[in-house]
Amino acid sequence: MLITVSGPAGSGKSTLARSLADALDYEHVSGGDIFRSLAEERGMTPLELNKAAEEDAQIDRDLDRRLRDIAAERDDLVLESRLAGWMAGDHADIKLWLTAPLDVRADRIAQRENKPFEQARTETEERSVSEAQRYNEYYDIDFDDLSIYDLAINTARWDPPGTLSIALHAVDSFDADADEGQAPVEGIRYEF
Repeated sequence: MLITVSGPAGSGKSTLARSLADALDYEHVSGGDIFRSLAEERGMTPLELNKAAEEDAQIDRDLDRRLRDIAAERDDLVLESRLAGWMAGDHADIKLWLTAPLDVRADRIAQRENKPFEQARTETEERSVSEAQRYNEYYDIDFDDLSIYDLAINTARWDPPGTLSIALHAVDSFDADADEGQAPVEGIRYEF
């Protein structure tokens, strides 16, 4: 089974994906892992690659192509990134979306990165706008369109164990034989 975990920054993607992979004894691959691999291949630090990505759209595309390839080739996997659901498309068995209000996400990021809340909030909001524009420009993805996801969880309502419990219940109760069809991922330009 291939499970994707997507959502905006600070929504709890990494926390859930790691826990879910551990609980299911699946492999966990994150967009961050792939990004670090890309940086290493180019002889750069992740920070240097991130700066370069601001000027070179191919860096984002290389990351997304790898997400798509991994989704097509692997099974027993939890694939996690903002675009994992979109990039995996019909290869995914279950697509999860995590979210939380902006202030909650900004507070999590501020604590994780040891920065002032207002700075984290501003950066998170600006990053979201920038990414949404790029996803639309590159692939015709409307990041606010949640219709491709099987389950959306507001992680401000449940703590990490509660979120994991919800996700595990969805996975455990999934019956491929009774499945009447996933929401199609249509109109995406997979041009890498």
